Amino acid sequence: MRRPIVISMIIALCLGFSINASAQELKDTTMAAAVDSSLVGKSIFNLLPNVTVHQSQGILSSMNKQIASNSSRRMTGYRVRIFNDNKQNSRGASEAAMGRFKGMFPGVAAYRTYSNPFFKVTVGDFRTKSEAMRLLQQVKGSFPSAFIVKETINYPPVGSSF
Repeated sequence: MRRPIVISMIIALCLGFSINASAQELKDTTMAAAVDSSLVGKSIFNLLPNVTVHQSQGILSSMNKQIASNSSRRMTGYRVRIFNDNKQNSRGASEAAMGRFKGMFPGVAAYRTYSNPFFKVTVGDFRTKSEAMRLLQQVKGSFPSAFIVKETINYPPVGSSF
């Protein structure tokens, strides 16, 4: 009789619930739901050590379709805009700002875009504004006009620091 409880707990954890084992209650943790980008496009059932999952081929097929359809998903999050200008020399200045930033923070993603008439450089992929704020504090000395923007981002890895 213990097996269905264990399976239910595994499924609950996969769906984003935390489990209080002593009270056997489920709590929804979607407020701070974190998705590890290293797991995107992978089946969690292949990553569980010492666990054998017996399931119908229909469930496996549906799971694989879900993984394939969501492999390139993006989410709304925050970035730090370090450059935003529309002067005649803005193209070269945006390239220089991006190069300078990459030299200072080689592991942080940087994006250069043009939205008529502005050249923009935004950096980082953050789930929360407070995560973006940490990077903003680091770059404020070199990029005094930097600010936080909300936009569509790539999935950042869980626990990553900029």
